[in-house]
Formats: sequence, C-alpha cells, structure tokens
Amino acid sequence: MGAKYELEVREVGRPVKVPDEVKERLKGLSPKFVSKMRREVVDCPVLGREVPFLQCYFCPNFVRRVKGVVHCRGLPLQQ
Repeated sequence: MGAKYELEVREVGRPVKVPDEVKERLKGLSPKFVSKMRREVVDCPVLGREVPFLQCYFCPNFVRRVKGVVHCRGLPLQQ
C-alpha cells in the first residue's frame, strides 16, 4: 500500500521531547543522527497534532522520508 499523506518536515529551534517508548528504540542509531532528528517535527494527520520526527519514524504508518517530505499511510493506530 502506498502513501496517503505527504508531510513536510520542519526544523524547530530546540530539541523536542521524545516519548519513552521511542527512546528505547534509539539506542542502535547514530548519536549524530538522533541529535539532528530531535530538532524536527511533522504535523501528524493520524494523531491530529504536531509530533517529533523520531516518533513518526518509528510509527507503523511511516513509509519513507525523501528530501524533507515524510510519506505516511494514514491508517488508524491501535492504542
């Protein structure tokens, strides 16, 4: 299934707080990658609010990121 939404990644001034369940998954990634990505946010159409890119990156709806645009499936998330 392809992407339903294309979301622009925006950079913010200071690092954004990342949920604890996402922090556990960050341990295998490069610290330089993580520090850069903590300053980026997207407007999530599924949750209806602004979320850190790292949370979006580990979402089951995440398809890919190309040139500052995130492709999202847009399916409902199970709690």
